[in-house]
Amino acid sequence: MTEFNLTWLLLLPALGFALGWLASRLDLRQVRREERDSPRAYYKGLNLLLNEQQDKAIDTFIEAVQNDPDTTELHFALGNLFRRRGEFERSVRVHQHLLSRADLSSADRDRAQYALAQDYAKAGLFDRAEAAFRALEGSAFSTEACRALLDLYERSREWVSAHEMASKLEAAGAGSYAARMAHHLCERAEERSAAGAHAEAWEWLQKAQACAPMTARPVVMMGQWQVRQGQVEQALATWAGLLRLPQAPVALVADEVVRCVQPLGSALIDRALQLLRQAYTTQESLAVLQAINTLAPSEAGPTLRAHLTRQPSLSAAAAVLKLPPEQWKDQDLKPVREALERSTLPLQRYRCAACGFEAQRYFWQCPGCLSWDSYPPQRIEEQ
Repeated sequence: MTEFNLTWLLLLPALGFALGWLASRLDLRQVRREERDSPRAYYKGLNLLLNEQQDKAIDTFIEAVQNDPDTTELHFALGNLFRRRGEFERSVRVHQHLLSRADLSSADRDRAQYALAQDYAKAGLFDRAEAAFRALEGSAFSTEACRALLDLYERSREWVSAHEMASKLEAAGAGSYAARMAHHLCERAEERSAAGAHAEAWEWLQKAQACAPMTARPVVMMGQWQVRQGQVEQALATWAGLLRLPQAPVALVADEVVRCVQPLGSALIDRALQLLRQAYTTQESLAVLQAINTLAPSEAGPTLRAHLTRQPSLSAAAAVLKLPPEQWKDQDLKPVREALERSTLPLQRYRCAACGFEAQRYFWQCPGCLSWDSYPPQRIEEQ
């Protein structure tokens, strides 16, 4: 009896080792099987996405997530799919589930927080989006969150917050935001002007010009402000500053220049003509030329014909056709015809009713979507 007990005692360690080895092999096979199945599901879903089969791709990803809830990449892929399809509630639930996991790494947690903030923004839940983006301050997504907040504030017309965020981005070296900041200040000037606080509006416009000296909007608005105050001569001097900017955008105020100087006599009309002619020399614009011709009608015929020859467009051709008959010449017909032919070329096409593919000749089968008899027999201009 003693020998029997000793033998079993000697066999027990060997038996325990064998059972442990067998259990470890079974666990290892299970892990390998899960690792093999997970990428397979991921690639299957990716393949369906590439084939534009989003519904089947979503079903595949959902099945993979259910089989392996710890696969964070699949969660992110699923959430992005829901957002792209406009199913924001489901996308929010996916990213909230990720954030609720205690085993999520800090990098993935920030990524999930950024994705959740995007969900809220796309869904139009701006208050929640703002809070979610602000929670990313100091993270790897801090710059992206600040840019998103800037867009959010501009969309909701919160110009003070937008200006502060743009200043923060520029201070962080994320790029130049001077032009956008100038627009924010101009928007504030418009708000103050609408409220009757004209002096404050002028101060904001001055700050906007100082913020971005090469931006046209502050200069345009400062001249408009001066016209409203009856300071037409000063407005012309202000608008002359547009000549120093890229493309000399005097065309933006050409009509206003005409309206404000016409009732005030020849002296201011001469100053306005000087500004407009200098602008036209710098940047040929039909709007500026028509303003010149309004103030100096005797020049209309020759200048319009010369402009049409250099820049054959429908608008220029229409302006020439409006000239009095006595100002017409036989050679005027050629540039008018050329302008009409050039402008109507895009309209002399056939357009597929199924996909919108355009072609100069008629197709029985669309080269774009391969639909049959999808082209109406009329060209675009005849539809």
